[in-house]
Amino acid sequence: MTDESLRSVTLTRTDTGRYVATNARGLTMELGSGHDDLWSPVELLLAAIAGCSAVDVDVVTGRRAEPEAFEVVAEGHKHRDDGGNVMRDLSLTFGVTFPEGEAGDAARAILPRAVATSHDRTCTVSRTVEAGVPVAVSIDDA
Repeated sequence: MTDESLRSVTLTRTDTGRYVATNARGLTMELGSGHDDLWSPVELLLAAIAGCSAVDVDVVTGRRAEPEAFEVVAEGHKHRDDGGNVMRDLSLTFGVTFPEGEAGDAARAILPRAVATSHDRTCTVSRTVEAGVPVAVSIDDA
């Protein structure tokens, strides 16, 4: 794999249960566990799945017409058993409306295919989750 394929985020602890994620472009996002004022890691997972598909669908439909409304709801149930914690029953629901007229009709017509293509081929996040890609874990000795 080339360096162009590498994606990276660094997580830094700022306090008990509080962290800042920083991407390669220097953008930051605060997250944590047990704090009402922070995104949880599970919420970020759901947002990543929704965001990835939303970008895919918006690019395709937006070429035809600007949406009047565009919302994606990502949901799932946190499940705990003897094997550990996992999210189950993940779903995305698209709520997208377009203006009346030829351009809006074209966008509405392509919407189902755009959603299916995102799910089946182009959304890296949901495809990675569905593929069950292993996560390597290590400890830096430095």
